[in-house]
Amino acid sequence: MTDKILAFTTCDSQAEAHRLARALVDGNLAACVNILPPVTSVYRWKGKIEETDEWLLLIKTSAPLFENLKQQFPAMHSYEVPELIGVPILDGAAPYLNWLDENLPAPPLSPPDDPT
Repeated sequence: MTDKILAFTTCDSQAEAHRLARALVDGNLAACVNILPPVTSVYRWKGKIEETDEWLLLIKTSAPLFENLKQQFPAMHSYEVPELIGVPILDGAAPYLNWLDENLPAPPLSPPDDPT
């Protein structure tokens, strides 16, 4: 098992998808973000069933960074309730997992235990 997370989100335009992807990588919240072409989402919103074309983002991050991502993401996204789902990456090709390690900031060190 790794500490890596694959996070998913959607947004309403290609421009927002690119803005979010760049902000996440530039802000060291992700090593890589894939932008998939429009997908059709069917969902219930405020009592009505909606159908919308959205861009899907696949965000490669780590468990410690996902906590920061959850805190910062709502302010970055245009949706009132942005989707942000994290799925653990159980395993993967060693070279790719090493690349993720090299391109994600190291988790902060835990403070030493207080001996008193």
